[in-house]
Amino acid sequence: MDYIPLEQPVAELENRIDELKRLATSQSMNLDSEISDLEEKAARMRHEIFSKLTAYQTTQIARHPRRPNTLELIGAMCSDFIELHGDRNFLDDPAIVGGLAKIDGQSVVIAGHQKGRGTKDNIHRNFGMPRPEGYRKALRLMSMAERFNLPILTLIDTPGAFPGIDAEERGQSESIAKNILVMSRLRIPIVTVVVGEGGSGGALALGVANRVHMLKHSVYSVISPEGCASILMKSASAASQAAEMLKITSSDALRLGVIDSIIDEPEGGAHRNVEQTAALIKQQVLRDFAELKKLPGEKLRDTRIEKFMKMGFAGDGAEILGLN
Repeated sequence: MDYIPLEQPVAELENRIDELKRLATSQSMNLDSEISDLEEKAARMRHEIFSKLTAYQTTQIARHPRRPNTLELIGAMCSDFIELHGDRNFLDDPAIVGGLAKIDGQSVVIAGHQKGRGTKDNIHRNFGMPRPEGYRKALRLMSMAERFNLPILTLIDTPGAFPGIDAEERGQSESIAKNILVMSRLRIPIVTVVVGEGGSGGALALGVANRVHMLKHSVYSVISPEGCASILMKSASAASQAAEMLKITSSDALRLGVIDSIIDEPEGGAHRNVEQTAALIKQQVLRDFAELKKLPGEKLRDTRIEKFMKMGFAGDGAEILGLN
């Protein structure tokens, strides 16, 4: 397993545990007691580390090189997944994946950002940063979902939309804006889960949903801590301070009304048990779909619009507009 600096104390213990297990096997030695003691110590250390994460440490967990990506979560949650490619306009953007699937027999349309595994795959996936054709592919899938009256699940995990010249030339801002507009008008259930990074409009283009959730150690923000620090504090080294100011953690987002709930993760982060993480997401998603399917299309649309219109208002402003 790849480790980040935050996990280094635990990594040393786990490496020692692996050494003892190999030694016990090769030398036919009984080291169960020593191994058990070290495993308990590692578990206590993980709990201690993950029970008091700062906002920037949470960002590091959200970016963990082994954090489950969209295709891995789909594979663990769904059956009969059929990936659909291309935006029918320019090309297929591998930074967004999606298609048709079943979750415990429930037919759904799924779309999500896709980061890679390793350098070569990350370059192919553009590190999960979509170009306009990626968002247009997602829009095609969501329009198909409404045509066949299928609920939508979107999984968010992106640093943000790709800011390259080629993306701007092909209408990056327009593609994001159109996704937000169309998603707000769809008359089918939409559920969104932020599973890693939720960066800026690149995330929101898949995030206008009736129910929005975050995995416990994911982040959701208008800008990365490093970007914010570079702009406001003139130094990316102030990213830790910027992360606290941005209120990017799941607990911050829940308190501010940006999301509906927090989905728990295995001790030590989602990367330690992908199957358990996927099971927790599936449980929440199926519960949401069961509730939302009872509502008529107009109600789904209107409550979704109202949900997002309420965000950002405080005090008299919300009362004047009748949004309380």
